[in-house]
Amino acid sequence: MQALSKTHKYHIEHMSNPIRRELFSSIDWSDRLIGIKGARGVGKTTFLLDYARSTFGLDKSCLYINMNNLYFTSRSIVSFADEFGKTGGKTLILDQIYKYPSWSEELKYCYDNFHDLQIIFSGSPLMALSEDNPDLNGKVAAYTLEGFSFREYLNLKSDQSFPSITLEEILTNHEKISKEIVEKVKPLAFYNDYLHHGYYPFYLDNRNYFESLLKTVNFILEIDISYLQQVELRYLPKLRKLLYLVAKSAPFQPNISKLSTEVETSRATIMNYLNYLNQAQLINLLFDTSDNQAKKPSCIYMQNPNLVYSVYNGEIEQELLNKTFFYNQVAYNNRVNYCKEGDFLVNESHIFHIDKGDVATEHDKSNHYQIKNMLEVGAGKQIPLWLFGFLH
Repeated sequence: MQALSKTHKYHIEHMSNPIRRELFSSIDWSDRLIGIKGARGVGKTTFLLDYARSTFGLDKSCLYINMNNLYFTSRSIVSFADEFGKTGGKTLILDQIYKYPSWSEELKYCYDNFHDLQIIFSGSPLMALSEDNPDLNGKVAAYTLEGFSFREYLNLKSDQSFPSITLEEILTNHEKISKEIVEKVKPLAFYNDYLHHGYYPFYLDNRNYFESLLKTVNFILEIDISYLQQVELRYLPKLRKLLYLVAKSAPFQPNISKLSTEVETSRATIMNYLNYLNQAQLINLLFDTSDNQAKKPSCIYMQNPNLVYSVYNGEIEQELLNKTFFYNQVAYNNRVNYCKEGDFLVNESHIFHIDKGDVATEHDKSNHYQIKNMLEVGAGKQIPLWLFGFLH
């Protein structure tokens, strides 16, 4: 316990000033069991340490632990939490909890028996929480931490503090909102840099961004998916090849039989692998509203534009990056579906055309919107693409 407390103290004392993430203010921190999922590289550890430092400082009633610690190969979470609570502990933060084999059952026991102890834990987006987990259903308050939104990136780079806005605010008041932002900063001056290297917070580190991103992707494949979905390591080359084929072709309507032939595995395995990659936040599967999501998706995108750059060696079409950006930013708090009339159907009511001509005018429909890349301030149904990066 003492060694873990010293490690906690070291982390708190040596933290650089973290960036306050949008999710921070969305969490009800009074809940007794809080789960935060997120892909590797999006900043979960920094997020947890930021909460510990800003809320408790060096108060010993809070303790941060990384579950990679070998100590927990011979010590259970239950017995440790029991001791921690009896010695004055109030909040136990368990990072990367999915590495611990019986994490779900033991968190349930702690919740049911240690009523004065709060547990906050983090892990992979492949973890089953809430309704997908009978142990924790009705007990855990589950959240997802994404990479930087364009708004968060812009605030950091321009030393601003723009708040997030809702989709309905954009659709009804985008001209006024855009003008107020453009008066303070030129968003388009930062947009392409964000597409290239702004999604993952480790771009702030003084290291090669795409080397770090490639390592992150491989860790997701080799550890997170292989461990949590029990994919044998001998099949890892097939999973890696599928991701490469998707990345080279995205966005595209998948031919499962063709992918099955190229990867040399069954159609059922291809569907499982696509779902794993989607859950791991490496790709985004786009379904029609009538699609059965157990079947093949209507279209596949990479999860964010930085991942597109990590695979392509040559010139990348701006339209591809713009569509990937729109899907990534809008899907955080909205339902996005495939749409034959446009590029995306959002919340089953709004149709968006990315970098097209005057499509909305041709259709003469009130629910069609033209989303323009190189537009600072829009008018009517023409809306700047960058503004959708302010949704979170």
